[in-house]
Amino acid sequence: MLKQYFYIWMNENEISNKIISCALYVHEQLGPGLLESTYRDCLFTELKYQGLAVQKEFSLPLTFRDIKISSGYRIDLFVENCVIVELKAVENLHDIHFAQTLTYLKLTKCKLALLINFNVRFLKSGIRRIVHKL
Repeated sequence: MLKQYFYIWMNENEISNKIISCALYVHEQLGPGLLESTYRDCLFTELKYQGLAVQKEFSLPLTFRDIKISSGYRIDLFVENCVIVELKAVENLHDIHFAQTLTYLKLTKCKLALLINFNVRFLKSGIRRIVHKL
């Protein structure tokens, strides 16, 4: 329980470093080739184990003409209410993956997201930081 309060004073960069450390551990344990949902559930478990506040499948409504529209957008992991983690298990990341993640940043008004592709031999090559200047 004490661990959870420690992270209140961490900034986005420190939180993202902790997320990356957890993702590296998950990838080391599981390797590439599994479903995205498997990595999401395991990373969620590891982040919780490390004491971070994390929400899985965070629902993201869209406001259009002052009307809230439930579009079915879901952020894979939302950590400490400030860092978005979008997970993939694909051969290559494409522009559409970056665009999707940037859209999530804009809609939440957050500054930092991690786009992580677990379907790589070395996870370090599958991690992209995306910064949105508010």
